[in-house]
Amino acid sequence: MLKLTVLIFLMLLQATTAWSQETCSRVATINYQDVLVDVSNKNRGEGLRYYLEKDEVAKQLLDEYQENNRPTWKSAALSTLGTAMLLTSFLRTSDGSQDGIASRNILLFGGATMIAVSYLISKTNQYNNEYLLLKSVEEYNKRNTPKIFFAPTNPQNGFGLGVGVGQEF
Repeated sequence: MLKLTVLIFLMLLQATTAWSQETCSRVATINYQDVLVDVSNKNRGEGLRYYLEKDEVAKQLLDEYQENNRPTWKSAALSTLGTAMLLTSFLRTSDGSQDGIASRNILLFGGATMIAVSYLISKTNQYNNEYLLLKSVEEYNKRNTPKIFFAPTNPQNGFGLGVGVGQEF
C-alpha cells in the first residue's frame, strides 16, 4: 500500500513539472512578433502589461487575473496540514487500529487526500482564472491597436483553440 502511495506521489510530481514548462512558454503575437506572456511564475500575464495598460478595463482585468493567481493562506494551510499528517503516519511504528483517528492508515490517507484536494482546488482556480486574461486581451483588442493574438494553450499539446480576427479599412 505504501509503495502505491509513493508511486502516485512520484507520478504527480512528474506531471507538475511538465505543466510548469508549458505555462512558461505561452506566447502572444503582436505586430507579427512573438511576445512572452508569462515572464515569471509569480506574475503570469506580465508580458502583456505594456500593451494592456493602454486600456483601463483590460488593465483592471489583468490585475484581477494576477491577484487570483497568487497562492492563498487556505491552500497553504491545507497542504501543510496534509504533509504533517503524512509525515506523522510514517513516524508511527504500529498500525494501531485501536488508536482511532490517530491510526497510521487514517493519517496516511487523510494527509494524502488533503494534499490532493488542495492541489486540485488550486489547479481548478488557475484554469478558471484564465478566462480573465482572455477577457482582458479581448477588451484591449476592441479599442486599441496593435491587435494581440493569444491562444491560452500551447499548440504543441495537440488541443486548444485560438481564433484571431483581423479587420482593416
